[in-house]
Amino acid sequence: MKGKQPKSVVVPRSLDVQAADVIREQILDGTLAPGSRLLEINLAEQFNLSRATIRSALQQLTYEGLVVQLPYKGCTVSGLSSQDAWELYTLRSALESLAAGLAAVAITPSQAKELNAGLQQLVKAVQKGNWSQIADADFALHKAIIQLAGHRRLQEQYKIVEQQIRLYIISCNAIHPDLDDIVEQHRKLVNAICSGDDKSAEQIARDHNIDGKALVEHLRAIEKQNLEQTK
Repeated sequence: MKGKQPKSVVVPRSLDVQAADVIREQILDGTLAPGSRLLEINLAEQFNLSRATIRSALQQLTYEGLVVQLPYKGCTVSGLSSQDAWELYTLRSALESLAAGLAAVAITPSQAKELNAGLQQLVKAVQKGNWSQIADADFALHKAIIQLAGHRRLQEQYKIVEQQIRLYIISCNAIHPDLDDIVEQHRKLVNAICSGDDKSAEQIARDHNIDGKALVEHLRAIEKQNLEQTK
């Protein structure tokens, strides 16, 4: 029928998925700090859900690397060690540089428009000075580049660690609070991809992750200090 609007598709989300979404955001925004105990009985009362539902939610967050399950002790919120940061830094550099190069080769005018729209979301978040929104917009932009690469296996590998990468981005931004530089780094990356310059896009993406080195050194210094205090 002419003028008929397509029906909206509502995807039902199970209770354990919804619970995982809430707990995940509490971990990422710092409401639940690293090391916080996650007790099934307390969470079940808080969300008015069964312990089995909460257990399923915590299993998903464990798979994502945001929660650690300890024998006989239950679950705790995981934090980033210097080793974690190094592994994420090197892995992210490899995945995102590959994605940037592939995206630059394959990008269409409509996709370039969408990517620039993602950049503007980051700019708006920076203008507000809202660190939570900055981290979300930062991650969303990199996730968009991963999708533009058109490489299914790359996308699947990225999805395994994407929540840890969100945590990593938040940690990097916390020790690198230069808002103008955050925008400029991403602007260069987007411009290279949209112009089809795959070599430059790949190199810029690799250089963009250099903040990971600073995070690794920062965490190593904290770990060294903590070790000395226990002696």
